[in-house]
Amino acid sequence: MPKVGIVISNYNGWQDTLVCLDSLQKQTFTDFEVILIDDASPNDSIAQLQNKLPPNTVFLPQERNVGFAAANNIGMRRALDDGCDFALLLNNDTEVTDDTLHYLCETLDGDRSIGAVCPKIRFFAPPQHIQFAGYTPLTRITLRNALIGFGEPDDGRYDTPHDTPYAHGAAMMVRRETLEKAGPMPEVYFLYYEELDWSVRIREQGRRIAYDPRCTVFHKESATTGQQSPLRSYCLTRNRLLFAWRNLRGGARLLSVAYQLCIAAPKNAVSALAHRRGDLAKAVCRGVRDFFTLKNKTA
Repeated sequence: MPKVGIVISNYNGWQDTLVCLDSLQKQTFTDFEVILIDDASPNDSIAQLQNKLPPNTVFLPQERNVGFAAANNIGMRRALDDGCDFALLLNNDTEVTDDTLHYLCETLDGDRSIGAVCPKIRFFAPPQHIQFAGYTPLTRITLRNALIGFGEPDDGRYDTPHDTPYAHGAAMMVRRETLEKAGPMPEVYFLYYEELDWSVRIREQGRRIAYDPRCTVFHKESATTGQQSPLRSYCLTRNRLLFAWRNLRGGARLLSVAYQLCIAAPKNAVSALAHRRGDLAKAVCRGVRDFFTLKNKTA
């Protein structure tokens, strides 16, 4: 069995992190280590975690908040240094209740053309419907897509393995060669869209991204940022623009950026004001402003 480095980033969520770590100890494949990064949590996460970690855990507290992508890159570099064949990126607000992680290893080990694989992801809260069973492709201009199976019961309809154009950042396993050839997860995004951009890099290397429904991970959606937080609105606005700038070319790039600037962002800001959420409207405006600051600093 290949050696697996399970990379988990914690920010203020030590309670969820400990539950996640406990669920990992129930897996039967034993050649794995957990690489836990605390992303400079301002609460007492470090103190709460230090004395309660399983013995196979490497703890890497950070002095400043580096963001989701950079924290995962720190963990993946450590996994490579420790001789891991695969790296599993796992959100700290997930639980693996059944002994199924080994199926992800089998998928990567059995097909060299697969660069990354994702499990079925279900919501943790009852009735635990499906969150992710693959992605549909992004539309060319509006950059919209859908999560396959989202909100539907796990009744067997999504139990067929298939390729997906993008991996889900809450739970994805990549092979060592993927990390070495596609490079690290792009850190310019800080939060949101980094796994979509990284998926493009992986596929540019000729690798496939697979969905394996034999493994199920339960996700406590957005426990870190909240469903309607200014941070979420800011990052989604800025990063959608950055994704278009980095991954589209020619007329498609110009049309997509124009759509985000002239239609999507104003609509979101007006909607926030209509719901008396001035903080969200300001976050959208900051996202647009910072896109122009960053767009020429990123390839």
